[in-house]
Amino acid sequence: MFGLSLGALVAVAFAAIFILNWIKVLNEYERAVVFRFGKLLPATKGPGLVLVFSPIDRMVRVSLRLVAFDVPPQDIITRDNVSVKVNAVLFFRVVDPTRAIIEVQDFLYATSQLAQTTLRSVLGQVELDDLLSQRDQINIRLQGILDKSTDPWGIKVASVEVKHVDLPTDMTRALARQAEAEREKRAKVIHAEGEFQGLGAARQGRRNRGRAPLGRPAPLSPDAYRNCHGEELDDHLSPPARFGETLPRDALE
Repeated sequence: MFGLSLGALVAVAFAAIFILNWIKVLNEYERAVVFRFGKLLPATKGPGLVLVFSPIDRMVRVSLRLVAFDVPPQDIITRDNVSVKVNAVLFFRVVDPTRAIIEVQDFLYATSQLAQTTLRSVLGQVELDDLLSQRDQINIRLQGILDKSTDPWGIKVASVEVKHVDLPTDMTRALARQAEAEREKRAKVIHAEGEFQGLGAARQGRRNRGRAPLGRPAPLSPDAYRNCHGEELDDHLSPPARFGETLPRDALE
């Protein structure tokens, strides 16, 4: 009797262990891809409490959270034959857990390797000036290529950001001299424009002072006319002018 009771207790203990092993708890951001006898079940499980009947079932957890992957520095030769080191950061998430497990062995490793090769390939086709000044366009291009390549794996690439461009020391000095020359050039252009505008204003002022005033001239009095010409006013003025009317311009010349 005691032996049967001990055997029953052992059986109950093993049954309890199996049942507890079947119970799995998945977080809100997790999904379970389940294989039964090696065959994929059509639907993923989770989140919450799920049953996985091991050992006939095998479960693979997949996180749906956004992953930030740091792409290590890559040695790149730009289109204008300048050697630089560039690193970037990649943001992606799993949108289809089934394809992420079935289509690729390790989707994290595969995505990181693809990001490194794509970074070297794309940046090798641009010049150094474009790499430094058009970084937003390069990021969009990288994101489009990676998103299209990882779509069969059930992965969505949210964005790619080029973080740092490490230039050689001699190239850094050359860029500093170029920037200094550009600033001096702009200063000279601004100074020349100011002198040109001042010269134009001076010429316009001299032109305005030498120009005859417009409008009808004021009538001359008889005394003023005698002082200018030493002659009598009555011998040269027309009858209307004797009565104080305005003289025409050709009569005064």
